[in-house]
Amino acid sequence: MKAPSRPHLGNAGGIIRPAASVTIDEIDKSIIRELQVDGRMPYAKLGPAVGLSQAAVRQRVQRLMDSGAMQVVAVTDPIAVGFTLEAMIAINADGDLRKVSDALAEIPQVTYVVIIAGRYDLMCEVVCEGSDELLELVNDVVRAIPGVSHAETFTYLHLAKQSYSWGTR
Repeated sequence: MKAPSRPHLGNAGGIIRPAASVTIDEIDKSIIRELQVDGRMPYAKLGPAVGLSQAAVRQRVQRLMDSGAMQVVAVTDPIAVGFTLEAMIAINADGDLRKVSDALAEIPQVTYVVIIAGRYDLMCEVVCEGSDELLELVNDVVRAIPGVSHAETFTYLHLAKQSYSWGTR
């Protein structure tokens, strides 16, 4: 299976998209599944779990990371580290949506940006220390981005589920 070819977007605090197609085989998928359960699993345990030696699994993990197909990162609970407010901002924009999404991706409080189809053109998730920071972010930063014509904020009242274990199917 080939991963889709996507432009490299750098690491503006998020996922690095592969610069070119990456071949993902069943062993790579097994490695990804194992690391989604335990991202700190030592190579000495990961290798046998997927049928490889420690050295071979280390090389595969490095290839997956170098290609941008996979990252191993620490995921925090925003509330536990002092960010008391999370929100989704739905945006309508004029002009090139990629330019607007790139500008949004550069904002430190923005954790997720997607260009979408439907009522809105883009959605971004933000994590803030409180309502004053969210107001400043929406009013002074997001709405000031060239091309943004409308921004509607949806404040999270309760996060019922957040998962990064969708596997590789």
